Amino acid sequence: MSRSLRRVLTFATGSLVVMAAGPALTAVQAANQPTAFGAINHVVVIYEENHSFDNLYGAWEGVNGRANATNSSQVAQDGSTYGCLLQNDVNLTSPPLSPDCSNTATLKTHFFNQPFSIESYIPASAQTCPQPGGFFPHGSRPSPSNLPGGCTEDIVHRFYQEQYQTNRGMQNRYVTGSDAVGLAMGYYNTTTLPIYQYLHSDGAPHYAIADDFFQSAFGGSFLNHQWLIAAASPVWTGAPASQHSVLDANGFPNSTYPLYHPATPVSDQRVTQACGLTTTVAGFACGDFAVNTIQPGQQPFKGSPQLPLQTGNTIGDELSKANVSWAWYSGGWSNADGDAGAPGWTNGNTFGVCSDPYSSLNGTSGTRWYCPNKVFQFHHQPFNYFLNYAPGTPGRTHLQDEQAFSDLVGTSTKDCKLNSVSFVKPIGLENEHPGYTSETAGSNHLISLLSAINSSACRKDTMVVVTYDEFGGQWDHVAPPGQGGTAGPHDKFGPGTRIPALIIAPRLRGDFVVDHTQYDTTSILATIEHRWGVAALGSRDGAVNDLSNVFNAKSPFDT
Repeated sequence: MSRSLRRVLTFATGSLVVMAAGPALTAVQAANQPTAFGAINHVVVIYEENHSFDNLYGAWEGVNGRANATNSSQVAQDGSTYGCLLQNDVNLTSPPLSPDCSNTATLKTHFFNQPFSIESYIPASAQTCPQPGGFFPHGSRPSPSNLPGGCTEDIVHRFYQEQYQTNRGMQNRYVTGSDAVGLAMGYYNTTTLPIYQYLHSDGAPHYAIADDFFQSAFGGSFLNHQWLIAAASPVWTGAPASQHSVLDANGFPNSTYPLYHPATPVSDQRVTQACGLTTTVAGFACGDFAVNTIQPGQQPFKGSPQLPLQTGNTIGDELSKANVSWAWYSGGWSNADGDAGAPGWTNGNTFGVCSDPYSSLNGTSGTRWYCPNKVFQFHHQPFNYFLNYAPGTPGRTHLQDEQAFSDLVGTSTKDCKLNSVSFVKPIGLENEHPGYTSETAGSNHLISLLSAINSSACRKDTMVVVTYDEFGGQWDHVAPPGQGGTAGPHDKFGPGTRIPALIIAPRLRGDFVVDHTQYDTTSILATIEHRWGVAALGSRDGAVNDLSNVFNAKSPFDT
């Protein structure tokens, strides 16, 4: 009997069905919370890209998902409720789709003002994915140069825009505050995701879904990676005035989106609005904080401006001081960092020549030549923004290629060879990011990582945390802490939209449980800090729940 069928029968009968265990990880009996948490000797964090909870996990069994939403209707800038959803992706416009909804003489669309299934219109087989290094443009149609995979365009996900979109917890301005308008309301069919199918198969590990887990900071990947390792926003002291954002009265910084039109001049930049000016809008972060994508101040980087090297404290610093082993493993790191011959290097031995066709030369320095993959994301490497991890420093040895992680897992046949703490960042083609890869490709890569751990000796004492850096501009119905009456640790930087979170660990109370505890990304830091006795980095990770409560979570089928 398959796991999914077993759960259906359990739910239908209201009784607990005990089945034979699969691999060793699934055979470990449940324990009380302190014992189970204390038995964890390895934490692996797999950091995926750009999906909200409702967008990806909203139909998982037992969760607070889309079916519970009472605030899915989106409103216009003036507060009126849309009758239909405007679309500007040509795969979703009318034509080619039938104009089933019309609320003005000019707006005729196929979509009513409600969430919709992306795969119903852009299936996984659709030839909409760009060649590696390309980006899905607005209005992309299938063409011979595109690849199959059902890719969608990217959706804006920036610091001030997201605060407008969540609208004080009403969650009803995702469309108005977006460059992709109606696509923000799209969702994937949870039960057809490869990761869902894997976890519902026999022999898969025990797991929990955390359905009240929020991205730590408003906005995009750059800032949320910083909060993952430092629980703080980076600073650019003395940033040029041209790099500071300028907001309108609603706190919105952009004038180019289809459905939002500011009444005053605005500027959408990398740094927060300046403080103390006549243009400063109260209630929104101001100062010299870098909040939107900016390049690191050292290799590997690409383009400008570059953020001055940061000197603040990180979880890596604290772990090193406590002699706790750790590493950041990034897909494509060896190529991007010029680590010729290291695990993951695929560019041969000829200086200055990048032999891998998916790489391109990004400069040379001494005996190094830098060959980043065409879909390597420089702003996804948070430790590389810090002085303590500059080339040639002891800290630099903690920055390694994902292949090194896979090699360690592969040799863990009798004892787990992993560091106590491992951060794993898949490369662009494998991280689920809309715009340059497909959901299916990223989900399949995630399965390969989980399968390798589950097949190794690490399964007996390893907690794997899979989550997403941020929402990718996609709607979710749950108000973040500090908004809409939702209590919980918060500040001027976040938390933002709810995101998917999956936890795999021994000693859970069943093969599948749902954890309704409130978390944000800094809960990962709190988990590491509490397990290894290191100090909190800031007020947020010092106040949030750590993930140990997952051992108290129960199956949604228990009655």
